[in-house]
Amino acid sequence: MGLSLEDIRRALATLPDNRTPTAKDGAALSTLWRDDLNARIAYLERLRDSLTGCIGCGCLSMENCPIYNENDKLAAEGPGPVILELIGTA
Repeated sequence: MGLSLEDIRRALATLPDNRTPTAKDGAALSTLWRDDLNARIAYLERLRDSLTGCIGCGCLSMENCPIYNENDKLAAEGPGPVILELIGTA
């Protein structure tokens, strides 16, 4: 799921000692991760949807390519997949 062991440890530490967690406990834990997981799902959907025009194309057309980043101008926006992240904010 992409959760760190530390995230899981902190969540499990909120459970009461000396009893088996209930369904209510599990529901409470799941809410801790719901927003983060929904954001990851949306990000992956944007990635999936943006790949349609690129995979297998091979063109890297300077005029038409949605991922072309002339002279790395997007470096000023920060590291990582800046174009994909910008798509999510438009």
